[in-house]
Amino acid sequence: MIRFENVSFSYGKEPVLRDVSFHVKPGETVVVLGISGSGKSTILKLIAGLVQPDSGRVLINGHEMTTASEDEWSRVRPKIGFVFQGGALFDSMTVGENIGFTLIEHTDKTMDEIEVTVRETLRFLNLSEDLIDILPDSLSGGMQRRVSIGRAVAAVDPMIMLYDEPTTGLDPISTEAITELILKLQSVKGVSSIVVTHQITDAFEVTNHFIVLHDGVMVFDGPGEKLVQVQDERVQSFLAPFMQSVKNIPAVCPEE
Repeated sequence: MIRFENVSFSYGKEPVLRDVSFHVKPGETVVVLGISGSGKSTILKLIAGLVQPDSGRVLINGHEMTTASEDEWSRVRPKIGFVFQGGALFDSMTVGENIGFTLIEHTDKTMDEIEVTVRETLRFLNLSEDLIDILPDSLSGGMQRRVSIGRAVAAVDPMIMLYDEPTTGLDPISTEAITELILKLQSVKGVSSIVVTHQITDAFEVTNHFIVLHDGVMVFDGPGEKLVQVQDERVQSFLAPFMQSVKNIPAVCPEE
C-alpha cells in the first residue's frame, strides 16, 4: 500500500531523510520511532503529498506519486486520513462541524446527509451523539483527539491513516481509547496506518512492525521481538529509557 524506495529529503541544505526504503502492506500498521528531528513527521508529509522527495520514489497502492500531477494527487488524497499532532480542531466550530468539515466544504451532500454521517462517526468513535453541538474546548484532550480521527474518517473512506503523535500528553484511559480506535480502523475498515510516536508502550499496543530513524537514516525495520534485542547502539540509546517497560512486551505484540 505504501512503498519508499531510496527516499531522501532536505529542508534547504539540511538533510532530513537519507536513502530511506520500507513498505507497508495493505491493512498493516507500522510505527515509526526516533528522537525529535529524526525525520518521522516528514515521512507522513511525503505520503500525503505535502512535500516531495529530493530523490527516490514514493508509491501509494502501486502508483508512483513522486512525479504525480495535481489531478492524480486529487484522486489519491481523499483516500488518506491525516491526524495531526494535538488534534488541530477548529475551536470556533462544534464537534459536529469539525467532523463534517470536509463534507461541508467539498461535497454536494445536504446538511441532513452530513449530520447522519457525523452521528454515525460519533458512534464509531464510542462518543455520545450529544456532543455534536459542543465546542472542542469543552472536551478532554483524549476526546478531542478522537474527534480529530473522526474528522479524517468521516471525510473519506480511507485506505491509509497517518497519525502524528496521537497519544502524546494523554492520560492512560484516553491513551487506551486512542489505541483501541487505531486497531478498530485497521480491523473494521482494513486501513493501512503509519503511527509516529515517542510512546513506546503505546506503540507495542497497535503493531509488531517498527521502523526506527536516527538522524534521517533508517536504522531498524522489523518486529518488536528483534527491536528490543538489536545491538545497534543508535537503537539501544533510543530504547534505553524505556527498556524496563518493554522488556516483556514481545510476548503480547499483536500478530502480524
